[in-house]
Amino acid sequence: MEQQIDANLTMLDYGVIAVYLAIVIAIGVWVARKTRTGEDLFLAGRSLGWAAIGFSLFASNISTSTLVGLTGSAYTGGLTVSSYEWMAGIPLLFMAFIFAPVFLKSRISTTPEYLENRYSRRVRLYFSGLTIVFTVIVDTAGGLYAGAVVLKVFFPDLDIWMSCVAIGLFAGIYTATGGLRAVVYTDILQAVVLICGTGLTAFLMYQSVDFSWESVRSQVPEGHLSIVQPIDDDTLPWPGLFTGVWLLGFWYWVTNQYIVQRVLGAKDLSNAQWGAILGGILKILPTFFIILPGVMALVTLPDIQNSDQVFPIIITEVLPSGLTGLVMAGLIAAIMSTVDSTLNSSSTLLINDFLTRPEKEPDPETAKKWGMMATLGFMVIAIAWAPLIQYFGGLWAYIQQAFSVLVPPLVVCFTLGALWSRGTENAAFWTLIIGHTLGLVVFMLNQFGIWPLHYTISVTIMTAVSAAIFVALSLRDDTPDVREDALWQRADAFDTPATTAPVLKNVKTHAILLILLMIGTLVLFW
Repeated sequence: MEQQIDANLTMLDYGVIAVYLAIVIAIGVWVARKTRTGEDLFLAGRSLGWAAIGFSLFASNISTSTLVGLTGSAYTGGLTVSSYEWMAGIPLLFMAFIFAPVFLKSRISTTPEYLENRYSRRVRLYFSGLTIVFTVIVDTAGGLYAGAVVLKVFFPDLDIWMSCVAIGLFAGIYTATGGLRAVVYTDILQAVVLICGTGLTAFLMYQSVDFSWESVRSQVPEGHLSIVQPIDDDTLPWPGLFTGVWLLGFWYWVTNQYIVQRVLGAKDLSNAQWGAILGGILKILPTFFIILPGVMALVTLPDIQNSDQVFPIIITEVLPSGLTGLVMAGLIAAIMSTVDSTLNSSSTLLINDFLTRPEKEPDPETAKKWGMMATLGFMVIAIAWAPLIQYFGGLWAYIQQAFSVLVPPLVVCFTLGALWSRGTENAAFWTLIIGHTLGLVVFMLNQFGIWPLHYTISVTIMTAVSAAIFVALSLRDDTPDVREDALWQRADAFDTPATTAPVLKNVKTHAILLILLMIGTLVLFW
């Protein structure tokens, strides 16, 4: 039986939320007036600086399911779930030093476009179509559903369908008119609100246990304050921690259009690299601002029966008037950030990958009009699908089951495509087909208990299998399509101004800082 939550929102709280929504609307209107072409809509005119990129990466990733799901998982399973946050730094390092140079020097608009440059159009369209389906059905609809569920906790009379419609319309309209620039600028605001709101919540939770680590350690179950868990752990076994987590993150941070779009919109390569590293550094914060408070709630709020209610209860029990409204604005920010990003990226993929050909380039105004129509169309689909997610056995399971099938062959095709010139088009196409078919088989076997391995371990195994398929098929091809001028073969492909800048501006210095922060987090909570 679920606990009843008394939100106790005051007029001050409602005022804070209203001010936040008003600012978002103002940003959308202001940016819409400056959005004139398809490139403005899809890539912010390639004008984004490193700070905007880094904060937008962070805000787009911190969804409602992150705030609610991670806090609840920390309450029931401990700190091990923090690995999905701080280990994002590993794929973001790949982005900064390998893929950002390849992507930006190729002047691509979408990640599938890279696959056409490297392999063929059929590989591009396969990946693009798959990404659109998963982005709209999983990410956008999942963000709408998570937002509706959380709002219903605070406002029990709200209907999930109506909440999905309201959220979808609000985010969809300013995204359709303002494009990526509107998304990124609102993301900066959302990142600040999220950091301030969760930071204040975390401080008050630490205060509730008298800032005593020993007090927390003595009152929580054994292993709750440890990241590294036994191999039979249901939440995250240690083999999955060191291999599967960052592989899942590789898909998200390196190949997923709705995240990578910020990097593609950078004003230059140095800003793209600095932005990627800043995103990785910001991803250290959720361990201390979101996940640790979830563990501490076991001490101060020990009788919560439904883990999904841990974050809402913390807000209502700990925060004073006004700050509750700030954190509620943070929740709304997380909802909007996920929905606006996924809608914009889906329309970008549809227009650039399916409706645009070299011999049939639409004029800038037409591209903008198509993009707006696509965004609104995907918004309608996501709104219609979102409420159905409640029948899939939980949001977290829904998302993880979907992406554990999708990820392995994509990681292989992108990585070996960039680093191994012998890889062929035929190998890439059939690796995707065979890898996804095998992934579906493993998924079905897992549902019937025949394949008992944790999904993070399954992802590792399937990535190795996909790599073997790719290499074998490439070596078997008697006429490999290796191009002498290919970007990934050139010695200067990965040379950038940011790697030769003075120490404080050198991206290598920032990368070392990120690596030290990740190692420090692992050692601190080993």
